[in-house]
Amino acid sequence: NGAICIQPCSPSFHGETSFVCEDRKWQMLSDACASLDVQSLFQVRMLELFPCSGGHGGAAGEHLPFVGGGKPGHGKPGDGAKHLGAGNHSCQADFSCIIPDILSSPAIPGNIADIVELLKKISLLLSENVTRGKMQSYSRIANHILNSSIISNWAFVKDRNAGSILLDSVNLFAGKLLLRNGSESIQEPFIATKGYSIHRNTSGKSFDFSMEFNSTGNITGHVVIPEDQLLRLPRASKAISVAFPTLGAILETNQPDPAFVNGMVLSVSLPEELQNVLLTFEKLNKLEQVGAQCVGWHSAERRWDPRACEVRAHNVTAVVCACAHRRRTYRSFSILMAPAAPRSSLLDYVTRVGLGLSIFSLVLCLVIEAVVWHHVTKTEITYMRHFCLVNIAASLLVADVLFILAAIVHNTALNYQLCVAATFFLHFFYLALFFWMFTLGLLILYGLLLIFFKITRSVFLAAAFSIGYGCPLVISILTVAITEPKNGYLRSGACWLNWYETKALLAFVVPALSIIVMNLIVVVVVVVKTGRSSVGEGCKSQDLSSMIRVSKNVALLTPLLGLTWGFGLATIVDSRSLAFHVVFALLNAFQGFFILLFGTLLDRK
Repeated sequence: NGAICIQPCSPSFHGETSFVCEDRKWQMLSDACASLDVQSLFQVRMLELFPCSGGHGGAAGEHLPFVGGGKPGHGKPGDGAKHLGAGNHSCQADFSCIIPDILSSPAIPGNIADIVELLKKISLLLSENVTRGKMQSYSRIANHILNSSIISNWAFVKDRNAGSILLDSVNLFAGKLLLRNGSESIQEPFIATKGYSIHRNTSGKSFDFSMEFNSTGNITGHVVIPEDQLLRLPRASKAISVAFPTLGAILETNQPDPAFVNGMVLSVSLPEELQNVLLTFEKLNKLEQVGAQCVGWHSAERRWDPRACEVRAHNVTAVVCACAHRRRTYRSFSILMAPAAPRSSLLDYVTRVGLGLSIFSLVLCLVIEAVVWHHVTKTEITYMRHFCLVNIAASLLVADVLFILAAIVHNTALNYQLCVAATFFLHFFYLALFFWMFTLGLLILYGLLLIFFKITRSVFLAAAFSIGYGCPLVISILTVAITEPKNGYLRSGACWLNWYETKALLAFVVPALSIIVMNLIVVVVVVVKTGRSSVGEGCKSQDLSSMIRVSKNVALLTPLLGLTWGFGLATIVDSRSLAFHVVFALLNAFQGFFILLFGTLLDRK
C-alpha cells in the first residue's frame, strides 16, 4: 500500500504516467502523457509560415520565452509580442496561428497541463494591449480544456494547482482587455468575457451571463456593481467580468472540504476603489433541502474562503451574494453546497424543540437547586454532588444558548470576528460541560471506592474548578492561538471548529471522547457495585430488585455523565444516515430535560 509505479507513455506521446497501490490494486495517480509540445509550438508554426526570420538571424521563435532554451532576459512583458511571428501581423496580433494545433489535440491530462502552462506564459508575457482578437484566441484555447465532456480528465493532471493557475491566468489576461466603444463581449461555450467603461456618474452596471453547463441545459450568473461603489471612482475606468460554468468542478477536485461548487464561477476585475460587488448565482442542484454558502477564491491560499462573501438572498433556484473585491486575493466568486450532512425538516424540528425544552429544563433545574440548596447539601458528599450538578446544568445552558447565537451570527450577521468569538465560547462551554461530567464521575468513584478517605470542601472546590473550568480554558485558548493566525480556526459554512484544513475540531473531539470512555468505566463500576446481591445467590426477587436498581442507576448516570454523546461516533461512521443524526439530536438536544428529570425531579431528597 502506498507504493508508486511510474510508466513511460506510448511512443506517440511524451511524458509518464504514475500509479499508486491502494488495496492491492494499481490506481492512476497522475497522467502526464502529452501529444502537444507547447515549448516549440510557436516556433514550429512560424517556421512553416516563414522559413526565414527576415533579419532576426534565425527562426522567428528563437527569442520567444516559450521555447525551452529561451533566456529569461527576453521575457519582459511585451517583448514576446515583439518577436512573436516577426513579419506575420496576424499571429503577432492574436497568436491565432497556434489554435489549429491546440484544438485538434485531445484534451488528455498531459495536454491539459501543457495548455495551462501555455496560457500562463501568454498572460505573463503577451498581455500588453489585449485586443478583441487576442482575447478571442485566448478564450478558444481555454475553452478547449474547460469543455464539460473532459472535466473528469483534470483529476489526473499532475499539478494539483492547475485549475487555480488557469483561473489566475485568465483573470490577469482578461483584466487588460481593451474596450472598443466603451464595451466588449466575447463568448465561447465554456468561458465568456464582458467589459464596460465605467465612471462615477454611471448608473449601477451589471453583467448578465447565460452559458451551457452540460448537455442538459444552461446556467446563469449576474454581476452588479452598486451605484454607491461607482461614486468612489476618481476617474473613468473599466470593469471586466469572466464567467466559467465548469471551472468550479475543476477547482473542487483538489479541495479537502467535501462541499462542492453549485453554480458558475464569476470573476471580476475592477479598479481598486471599488471594493464590493453583488453577484447572483443560479444553482446547479436546486433541491430544496440543499443549503448554499457564498465564497471567494483566495488566490494566494488557493482555496474557497467564506470570509469574502455573505448571503444576501437565498431561494430554491438562486443565491444573491455580497462579496468583497480585493485585487490580490478575492477576484473570483461562487457558491458552495455541502451534501455530507443530511438536511431534513424532521432533524431541524427535533433540534429546535429539543434545544427549547433543554434550555427551559436547565433554567428550571437551576431554580429548583437554588430553592432546595440548604436542604440537600447537609453532608459533604451531597454538597459535592449537587455542586457538580449545578455546574453541569449551567455549562450546558450557556452552551445551548451560544449554539443558537452562533447559528444566528452565521446566517444573518456573517461577521467573522463575531463568528470567532461565538466559536471560542461555544468550544469552551461544551468542554466545561464534559469536564464537569468527568468531575462528577470522579466523585462517584470516590464515594464508592475510597470510603474511608475524606477530602475537605476547600480541596474539592479547588480541584473541581481546576478540572471543570481550568482545563477547558487552556484547551480553548491554545486552539484559537494555534489555528487562527493561519485562518484555520473556523470551518467553512458554520461558526464552529475547522476540520478539513487544520483539524481544530480534535481539540473538542479528543477530550470529549476520552471523558465518555472514562465515565463509561464509572458506570460499569457502579453497575458491578450496586448489582451484587445482598441476600442468597438464587433469590429471584433479590435478582429482580438488583436489576431494577442497576437499570435506575444506568438511566440516572447516562445523561449526567454525557454517555449519550458517544452516539456521535455513529454519525461519523455513516455521516449520510438520517436515522443516526435524528437519534443523536434526540439524545443530546434533550440532555437538559434528562438532567432535570434524573438529576433533580427524581432525587428523593
